[in-house]
Amino acid sequence: MPDVAHPTIGVFDSGVGGLTVARAVLEHLPQARLLYLADTAHVPYGPRPLEQVRDFAVQIIAFLFQQGADAVVMGCNMSSAAGAHTVAVARFSKPVFEVIGPGSAAAWAATRSGAIGVIATQGTVNSGAYGRALCACGASAVYEQACPAFVPLVERGLSDGPEVEAAVTEYLTPLRDAGIDTLVFGCTHYPFLRAPIARFLGADVTLIDPAEFVARQVEALFGAGPADPNPARHRFFSSGDPESLRREGARFLGFPLPRVAQVDVPVEASDY
Repeated sequence: MPDVAHPTIGVFDSGVGGLTVARAVLEHLPQARLLYLADTAHVPYGPRPLEQVRDFAVQIIAFLFQQGADAVVMGCNMSSAAGAHTVAVARFSKPVFEVIGPGSAAAWAATRSGAIGVIATQGTVNSGAYGRALCACGASAVYEQACPAFVPLVERGLSDGPEVEAAVTEYLTPLRDAGIDTLVFGCTHYPFLRAPIARFLGADVTLIDPAEFVARQVEALFGAGPADPNPARHRFFSSGDPESLRREGARFLGFPLPRVAQVDVPVEASDY
């Protein structure tokens, strides 16, 4: 039985981007225990075939459940776009959350003009997942833009500066020219670049981070409880170099990470 007072929440991503989701979950459930897996051996997911990303994601979800997760949050838009959420919901008995639906609903609620931009990896854009989700909400003017340089910049620890600004200008100019009033971060790495993106687009454009809205869904299921100040309750895994996760995790989550365990993805995980 899950410990409702201290639920264990699994979060995964292709790299450090899912830390934006992990932080949002801990802000809404400060009592939660976190299991975080960064599949840095395969980052970025964006150029990979959807079927391969889906297989990675489903095996990682199984692994996190085996490690004791009471629920798993797919902190990776590409895995949702690849159909992993549909497979996981059918396969596992415990809750699995994804970010595209909550992010799209929040963008539709925020837009004034109906002109919504989405920035994402090439794979997520090619899948059309955000376009379908936003159209289901009622949107008719959706502008999607692939930003292939963003994930490598974030994985290198860059969040601002000339190189970042050049990439922001290249990718965001078409969306600004289209007159969007709302922008969805369609990749969980991208909130690391919030400051230069906000400067470029200006105050009239609302920025939507789906992490906040999926975290609200997790809170609705488990409820918020008293904060547990001990970071040792959390566990972290990486399929690549653990140091990048340890460094960026400490910077973004605000506490030193305990030991980061190295795992292979596809992980050795049977159906849960």
